[in-house]
Amino acid sequence: MSNFNIYFLFALFCCFLDLGLCLSLPVVITTWPFVNATSVAWSTITSPNTTSIDAVEAGCSQCEIEQCNFAVGWGSNPDEKGETTLDAMIMDGKTRNVGGVGALRRVTTAISVARAVMERTTHTLLVGDQATDFALQIGFTEADLHSNRSIQMYTDWKQNNCQPNFWKNVKPDPTKSCGPYKPTPFPPESTRGQSPAVNKNMQIGFKYFNHDTIGMVVIDDKRNVATGTTTNGLNHKIPGRVGDTPIMGAGSYADNDIGGAACTGNGDFMMRFLPSFHVVSMMKSGLSPGNATLTAIQEINRFYPGCRAAIIAVNTQGQHGVACSGMGTFHYTIHGAEYDQTTVKEIQCIN
Repeated sequence: MSNFNIYFLFALFCCFLDLGLCLSLPVVITTWPFVNATSVAWSTITSPNTTSIDAVEAGCSQCEIEQCNFAVGWGSNPDEKGETTLDAMIMDGKTRNVGGVGALRRVTTAISVARAVMERTTHTLLVGDQATDFALQIGFTEADLHSNRSIQMYTDWKQNNCQPNFWKNVKPDPTKSCGPYKPTPFPPESTRGQSPAVNKNMQIGFKYFNHDTIGMVVIDDKRNVATGTTTNGLNHKIPGRVGDTPIMGAGSYADNDIGGAACTGNGDFMMRFLPSFHVVSMMKSGLSPGNATLTAIQEINRFYPGCRAAIIAVNTQGQHGVACSGMGTFHYTIHGAEYDQTTVKEIQCIN
């Protein structure tokens, strides 16, 4: 018997005994075709004396630096007041420790601030100016998150009568003009509970390049799981809006006993289902990552048909699965033993 076959059988035996030597690990998987971010995470997790948390922070930071799709990091997707704010979270599957920031202002390195919340406080989530104060206190640098691009985006939006926007049941008519808005009487009860997913203005307002998140799952060769997400949120959002990105179980979730999952898409709808936690729970019950992600997407679409949503997941055997809806096709990026170089893959979405 060749040395390779002996090693292969030994690795399978150790994998069966849960000794963390599965041939399909380590693995890095990322939402969207963010090749550089995935490659940086892979380089980190395969370097000596690094952790899966290090890899998630490094990979997500790369996207913040590159302003991936102009929807991660500073300089794009301003809110209704023209300001760019950032959301991020990071989770350690070994300890279940989590750090997150929401509506972070004037600090560019959101994923690193989220890690600082996890490692330097007993809290889970800090938001707004108070999150900024925390970051500056422990040594992060204050910066202007505006750019020529974000200023132009805001100017164009204002000149287009603030269209589209995310208001409803207000006057003046938010589909035709800017605010300030005042509440109007609610519509008849028969229509008041109608799913926002069929709201035409909302669908127009939610496009590929006006929202986005990098969601990342990393599992090292000892089966330590970490997940992370970072975004500048939704273009022309109402100031103070925070989506699913920094919310544990919504934006991402990590569990060393099972695996991890991360999401991207319309966070206002997705976060209502805690899809990352749902997927990890279903994997714990025996579902494959593929079946778990598809089931979670179908549940979201049961209430919000056509919701733009995608979920990536990996279990501790290194098996991965991806499902999506409302986007035609979805691209994700992976690097692992089964993919010996950073690889962009495409799947067809439901609806």
